[in-house]
Amino acid sequence: MAEGAGEVSLGEIETSFRKFAVHGDTKATGKEMNGKNFVKLCKDCKVIDGKNVTSTDVDIVFSKVKAKSARVITFEQFTQAMSELAPKRFKGKSQEEAVQSLYGLIAGKEPANIGVTKAAKAAAVDRLTDSSKYTGSHKERFDASGKGKGREGREDIPDTSGYVSAFKGQGTYDSKVKEDE
Repeated sequence: MAEGAGEVSLGEIETSFRKFAVHGDTKATGKEMNGKNFVKLCKDCKVIDGKNVTSTDVDIVFSKVKAKSARVITFEQFTQAMSELAPKRFKGKSQEEAVQSLYGLIAGKEPANIGVTKAAKAAAVDRLTDSSKYTGSHKERFDASGKGKGREGREDIPDTSGYVSAFKGQGTYDSKVKEDE
């Protein structure tokens, strides 16, 4: 595990706090962090290790430090939460050493987009969306390249040219009239 070495300035911690605070929220200012982003910070920075500190512990500490009716915490409340989590995460160290080690994990980190859902590229999806394999009336809705024909492929649009539907010489009237003259 990457543990923080030496003193870490609160400025670096606040920068990471602000980056996680605005993550996923277009209206966020970066001054306050919600519970979801607090848990994300703890997971991405490896504060949650699965043994000593779990996501439940992080949620409990978040609820402890926030104001009663509030849904967010400020940076001061965040530092208070970290000082509560530090002894749990780094057992056997003094309170100050544990807090500095925890800050070492957080300093300079940004929200990661690991595990974000990607577009499905399964063979089943390819089979279902391959228009060359369509049969029946569905086949008529796409041209040879697989591009949809739009309304023309969905509806029978009547021929309003004035010719009888089975007439083979459609469009040749003008050329015949000119030949006769």
